[in-house]
Amino acid sequence: MTPHSVPDMLHRDRASYELTNGHGLFLKNPQKFSGPTMDLLVWDAVFGESEDIRNVARWIIRRGGLELGAVPASIHELYEARGRKECGGFTVPAINIRGMSYDVARAVIRAAKRLKAGAFIFELGRSEMSYTDQRPGEFAAVMLAAAIREGFEGPVFIQGDHYQANPKKFAKNYFELELQAIRDLCQEAVSAGHGNIDIDSSTLVDLSRPDLREQQRSNFEVCAELAAFIRSIEPPGMTVSLGGEIGEVGKKNSTPEELAAFMDGFLEVFGKKLPGKRGLSKISVNTGTSHGGVVLPDGTVAQVAIDFETLRNLSTLARDRYGMGGAVQHGASTLPADAFHKFVECETVEVHLATEFQNMMFENAAFPRDLKEEIYKHLRKTFSDEKKPADTDEQFIYKTRKKAFGAFKRKFWELPAEVRTRIGNDLENKFAFLFEKLNVQQTADLVKKKVNPVRVLPPVPPALAAAPKPTPAT
Repeated sequence: MTPHSVPDMLHRDRASYELTNGHGLFLKNPQKFSGPTMDLLVWDAVFGESEDIRNVARWIIRRGGLELGAVPASIHELYEARGRKECGGFTVPAINIRGMSYDVARAVIRAAKRLKAGAFIFELGRSEMSYTDQRPGEFAAVMLAAAIREGFEGPVFIQGDHYQANPKKFAKNYFELELQAIRDLCQEAVSAGHGNIDIDSSTLVDLSRPDLREQQRSNFEVCAELAAFIRSIEPPGMTVSLGGEIGEVGKKNSTPEELAAFMDGFLEVFGKKLPGKRGLSKISVNTGTSHGGVVLPDGTVAQVAIDFETLRNLSTLARDRYGMGGAVQHGASTLPADAFHKFVECETVEVHLATEFQNMMFENAAFPRDLKEEIYKHLRKTFSDEKKPADTDEQFIYKTRKKAFGAFKRKFWELPAEVRTRIGNDLENKFAFLFEKLNVQQTADLVKKKVNPVRVLPPVPPALAAAPKPTPAT
């Protein structure tokens, strides 16, 4: 039943939960709440008829997660422990989920439970929000709903990825407007339960300046400004995990000297703003990859050669000199299967993965051919100005099909159950493979030992505060 109002929704689900005095949540039937009711609530959280319905559904999911042990958390403490060399030998996968988000997140959770993995991250990039039609509040609710649906207990790491400074806006003297836009996004994300944010001001690096410190100056100053802001809004008792970036992915490889120039400048500026406060827990670098990979004329992806020795050196420097968890690798999901274990060997703290998962969705044998053709026709018409003269149609489609997730979001969610099951099972096996290669299996106990998630009660939505209590179920 699709509710047309908040009271309708509360009445529909009255056998599963009820609101208590002060608008707490009491689970009358936890099993039903975690099953059929969760499927209804997550749909309401994404496609509810009104903003009130969507906001209340998200609140109920988050409160329900707190009751059932699926708690939004920061991975900062685990990375701090790694910086102290209390743990290591694994690389945390940060998984970007762009479409069919509930089913894909459930596949991640199933793989994690099967392998007893706890060190993994769900993430949504700033640029992804527009073309996938997902804001932080919706994304967090769906990730938590997936965790609840699959019976996951423990910290749920949700991350804002590539909160990136737009260099063109900075160059046009829109500095404060762009900075405020990122601050607003950080506030939105933290309020929604994102305990992890990657600040990316590496776009402001100016290689024309005379020395490394000056080249990195705009980068570390903006990063320090945003880091200090996030520290000022984080929930009491929580230290949001913050990442910085020294080299834009797809450009030249990063160097230890650049990392030192950035970090020394960052610590100086940040230390003046918030003396004694912890800054970054990780640092993103470039070692030869590019987002989405390099697409060949036939639509396949070229082999990428990562400079693993540089990655090893940068991770060591980040830990030994600055006490961070290590270096982060972006743009790696389309690497050959035999490359992933090398991240562990190099003690890479985190690797970001996205494109291969969307490829597996579009290229799955179960994906409806007519829907795929409808999507590709839409891309050719809507984004024709993005096709370069030398691009083949296959290259153009490969590079733009991520932009279909927002326009066709509902159709992805409404795919037949057998199609979603087939895609979900294939993705689950892929996630399990990656978890094993990255050696995060059996990390659930380590995470629970090192990470003490803070139970943050989300503010009660106005529509819920005003709603009458439903009639008790008989």
